[in-house]
Amino acid sequence: MNLFSLDDAALLRLAEGGTPLFAYSLGAAEAQYRRLRAALPARVRLAYAVKANPHPELLARFAALGAAFDCASAGELARVRDLAPGRIFYAGPGKRDEELRLALELGVRIQAEGWEDLERLERFATGPVAVNLRVHPAAGVEEASRIIGGTGPSAFGVDEEDLPALLARAQGLRRVAIRGLHVFAASNERDASRLLATHAHVLAMARDLQARLGVPLEQVDLGGGLGIPYAEGEAELDVEALGRGLETLLGAHPWFTGQLVLEPGRYLAGPAGVYLARVTRVKESRGVRFAILEGGVNHLLRPLLTGQPFPARAVGKSGPLRPATLAGPLCTSLDRLGDVALPELVPGDLVALGMAGAYGFTEAMAPFLSHPVPREVWEA
Repeated sequence: MNLFSLDDAALLRLAEGGTPLFAYSLGAAEAQYRRLRAALPARVRLAYAVKANPHPELLARFAALGAAFDCASAGELARVRDLAPGRIFYAGPGKRDEELRLALELGVRIQAEGWEDLERLERFATGPVAVNLRVHPAAGVEEASRIIGGTGPSAFGVDEEDLPALLARAQGLRRVAIRGLHVFAASNERDASRLLATHAHVLAMARDLQARLGVPLEQVDLGGGLGIPYAEGEAELDVEALGRGLETLLGAHPWFTGQLVLEPGRYLAGPAGVYLARVTRVKESRGVRFAILEGGVNHLLRPLLTGQPFPARAVGKSGPLRPATLAGPLCTSLDRLGDVALPELVPGDLVALGMAGAYGFTEAMAPFLSHPVPREVWEA
């Protein structure tokens, strides 16, 4: 996989309009979508996770390709409500009353997190409502960095062991009916076999849920977690193997005649983006070379959260590579974008950070210390 969606000539041209900036390739995003769609069984619906990158250009392109959308706030619902009516899911562990009312008004598929969601939907609904119930599994992929939560204690969903008690309580509901299962237990997983192991557990859980409900499940939402590489040499997710594995799982569960849902976000948007910033200062400190950039964790928070840098290159420069610590302009030692290897740098040089199309601009702390907000530029 190409870690940089745009070449040096394009990046230098775009930087002439001012830096820092996020530059995106719509063609790269579409290629990711088409590859994943082609690899998966027809019964799998792709619901793009809007939180990864909610830019209107990207949402419109995915909608035109037939994507559904996974939303986690009223703001995200507003972004896609007219793009994909009938193809919207609404999730989130802390839904407010007004957000549930809006979801009912729009007719989106609600992922209920627990009894609180079910009870309020029962009060707010004016007619029958089918929902998916989010369950926090007791087994599955354990994350190296807890982004979604693995199988430990979680704010998300109903713990799998508490499911029987909740279903017994839900029998008293008159307007709300549980007709699907939602499980999201992994983040940025590049091993198809590990994802499939979790999916197998989810389908076994769904079989038990259908037996307890006594009615066929319409949907089993497997969540996201499809990963991308952030360094040269890291293996890509084998989406063809994932597709073959899902086909095998469907064949092993003939009782399920409904629709599988996947919620890729990072996988679709990440490879489309590059972050560009110029070097403002280079210094040596006790044996460490620092390259200080115009932007840092105020624009790219992920390295601080995960300890893993984005892939980096010096645009238009070559020469022997030397270790460098990329630092930002903030008045905190937490403002580090990672340890990388780059040619000799001087102030004014342009540094590109790849795979920055997901969890970049909208995840960051742009207002912090009132530094300039990066531009966003889209290339065809």
